[in-house]
Amino acid sequence: MAETFLTPVIEKLIELLAEEVSSLKGVHKEAKSLKDELEIIQPFLKDAEAKSERGEVSYAAKVWLKQIREEADRIEDVVDEYLHHLSQRRQQQGGFADSLRKAGHFIKALKPRRDIASEIRDIKDSLREIKERGQSYGLRPFEQGSSRGTTTADLATPINSRLGSLFIEDEELVGIDSTSEKLIRSLVEEPSARMVISVVGEGGIGKTTLAKRVYGDEVVKGHFDCHVWITVSQSYDVEKILRMMKKRICPTRGQPGEEIDTIEELMSLLRQHLQTKRYVVVFDDVWQSDFWDVMKHALPNNNKGSRIIVTTRNSTVVDSFNETPLDFVHELKTWSSDLAWELFCKNAFRFKYEGKCPQELEELSRKIVSKCQGLPLVIIAVAGLLSKKEKVKMEWQSVLDNIDYEFEKNPQLTNVSKVLSFSYHDLPYHLKPCFLYFGIFPEDCSISEERLSRLWIAEGFIESRRDKTLEQVAKEYLSELNRRNLVSFDVEYGIHKWCRVHDLIRDIILKKVDEFSFCQFLEEKKLRFRGKSRRLSVYGNTKDVQETVDGDFKLRSVFLFNINEMTKSFVVGLFENFKLLKLLDFEDAPLDNLPHDIGNLFHLRYLNLRGTSVKMLPKSIGKLQNLQVLDVCQTFVKELPIEINKLRNLQYLLAYRFDDKEGEYSFNSFCGVRMKGGIGCLEELQTLHLVEPYVNGIDFVKELEKLRKLKTLGIGMLTREMEMTLGASIEKMKGLEKLYVNSINEDEVLDLKCILSPPPFLWHLSLRCRLQQFPDWISKLENLRELSLRFSRLMDEPLKRLKALPNLAFLYLYKAYDGEELHFEEGGFPKLKQLRLRNLDGLKDMKIDGGALPLLEKFVFGPSPLMKEIPSGLQHLTNLKSLDFKSMPREFVVSLQPNIGPDYWKIQHLPSVTFTFKREFFKLGSSELLQRLRE
Repeated sequence: MAETFLTPVIEKLIELLAEEVSSLKGVHKEAKSLKDELEIIQPFLKDAEAKSERGEVSYAAKVWLKQIREEADRIEDVVDEYLHHLSQRRQQQGGFADSLRKAGHFIKALKPRRDIASEIRDIKDSLREIKERGQSYGLRPFEQGSSRGTTTADLATPINSRLGSLFIEDEELVGIDSTSEKLIRSLVEEPSARMVISVVGEGGIGKTTLAKRVYGDEVVKGHFDCHVWITVSQSYDVEKILRMMKKRICPTRGQPGEEIDTIEELMSLLRQHLQTKRYVVVFDDVWQSDFWDVMKHALPNNNKGSRIIVTTRNSTVVDSFNETPLDFVHELKTWSSDLAWELFCKNAFRFKYEGKCPQELEELSRKIVSKCQGLPLVIIAVAGLLSKKEKVKMEWQSVLDNIDYEFEKNPQLTNVSKVLSFSYHDLPYHLKPCFLYFGIFPEDCSISEERLSRLWIAEGFIESRRDKTLEQVAKEYLSELNRRNLVSFDVEYGIHKWCRVHDLIRDIILKKVDEFSFCQFLEEKKLRFRGKSRRLSVYGNTKDVQETVDGDFKLRSVFLFNINEMTKSFVVGLFENFKLLKLLDFEDAPLDNLPHDIGNLFHLRYLNLRGTSVKMLPKSIGKLQNLQVLDVCQTFVKELPIEINKLRNLQYLLAYRFDDKEGEYSFNSFCGVRMKGGIGCLEELQTLHLVEPYVNGIDFVKELEKLRKLKTLGIGMLTREMEMTLGASIEKMKGLEKLYVNSINEDEVLDLKCILSPPPFLWHLSLRCRLQQFPDWISKLENLRELSLRFSRLMDEPLKRLKALPNLAFLYLYKAYDGEELHFEEGGFPKLKQLRLRNLDGLKDMKIDGGALPLLEKFVFGPSPLMKEIPSGLQHLTNLKSLDFKSMPREFVVSLQPNIGPDYWKIQHLPSVTFTFKREFFKLGSSELLQRLRE
């Protein structure tokens, strides 16, 4: 962390030097001198941090580290406040030269007794004194070129020992197949009465991993109508858990003001909704035995075969859940030496040696594994660390020696999290603040990869690299954390969508967050940590923020999570008291108005209003000259003010929304926001999604050609007259990766054949429009991985044009083809994993050749009312895991049922076959489905 908190400050001084303030006597000289001094101190900081983590420095040296951080904060304050006031002066006077003439006045207003030059001199003198004291503590410049502040000898101080399993990718799991299969059978087979399955075992044994594998199984997914996963933890709030269940079980977004106030009302709503459903609910990490006494009243025993899974380390908790003879307990034991060895090798040698241990390292490796005492969590953590090390005896011996040291201090391994801390200290400096950022989010929170990347960029954590955007570098950082088994990905079609950390890893993060004052947390009127931080994460409500958080905090970033109440005074007070804010993340908060004062936040880089009830943006938004990210997705904003075009540093403008009122599959359900002309001024844009021209559509589309840095473009309300201009603009976006095109209405025909030279790196394409013919250029997109065609109404079969795409993994056709036949030819679609063929109303016959769709895992089909028989060749899809038929004709469904259907043999090999009729879900052969077919 040492290097990381100084780097942004050095960049801030560079920003000051870049300003034309050299005419202010001494400012330029003093700022440059201070920048040089900071660069000299950086190696000393690395040495201090490395020794601190090894316990080799005194308490005084740790105080020294804190003093350096405080001076760094002081520098940032001085420079930010000066630049803020300089900006205000420019806006008031309207000219830079005029502001220079009166600069002395502003500095005096900013610092009553000192000008900025003398303030910088004071800071520089303090830093020199601090550096000299550091040398007296035995600190020396850390070896240049080292990427880390620690070596393999570094182990962490004790941390909260709350342990559980890591999130392990499915392909990394070994040894639990038989256990998971047993639990899966318990979930999907008789009896019909509600059953509780308790998984119990010590921390780190793999309870959560097992539960997640069972919960995510395709058979389980298809068997149940409702699926809910709730992480409970030691301190829990019944009302919050019930509200979370309501949100996941009853996801329809209500209108502003529609609230359910009491626990009794929440329970009643859940019972009512679940009464006719077969549901599965997981309560992960339950600590209190009285938890079930309350929660069971929200989950009806409806004789539908519903199931509840509980994970806990506490046997008394298990007793409270076991109320009937049907309920049972599965106890997890530590892993056998053979399974532990297999898991270790699969992770330690996954990048080389094909998961096999080299002979010269086997003896040391087995000793390391034996120290892990059969706990998968520890095995995964240590193996992940070793996977990045050189495969030489010296490195392996160093790791073994230090694990020995840790275990000597704690022979019973009751505090295994110390070993996990080892992985944190081994991180390169540039990854440490990115890793700590996960601590800002609530426990068990899945975070969009794109959202996290943009936050890191706005914070200044991402280093510039030649020929790569900052977002690309940020995603590389995230992938590196994943490779070290510290962060888990949810992967779709080979693309990382969401990421999260296990709650145990989060415990380690929170320890460091507290140590470095990285973030402060406010929940129920209480601040979680001592000390002041530049970041504030608020849980629950905002009414206590002003009285709890004073101006001494010098806030730069504010995050709101699970906010039930949001006072107007909070937002106003935030803007008035914290003028130097850089990040505001209000996602899903109950905010309906954005004050005009937002324009006074000169340093604001990131503004996330996604999921709020904001209806319009004030014109003052145009004053935010440093804004990089503006997210108004899923809000009530329908039009952007013309002042948006003044945001010359804007890189991400996200503005699409899904309108529930229109219905899930209506043409108008997915739309963007209207923009007036001037979009071409925003030349730094990398993401523009989804915008619609307000007037002069052709001129608007023409301006898009100026946006040469775009990676993502989403544009709607297009007409036939605009498509030639659109094609010309797109051809100039050589780096475009994702493209969304929506026509003005369902009947508007777009040709789109005008794109003669499509962007070569395009990997996602979504067309929501009528097509006269299939555009030939789509067949040339060798990097295309995701393709969606909606409302295209093609008469010529599109599969022949798509079958040879070498990387296509996801294909969605919705009202895209009006023909009668589809043919998946042998060898076609070599990498397709998910296929959705929806509402192909004219389709009568489908044929799948052997050798087609070899990797297909999920197939969703229907409704196609003219299809009377199952697609021929479906039995060839040996890799298929999930098949879901939507609102298909009765005779079609009957033909597939066990014992009575002549085509059952074609699908009997599939793990999960389900049938959906509107919002009712049925499993193949279930008594409920057969009863419905008789009606």
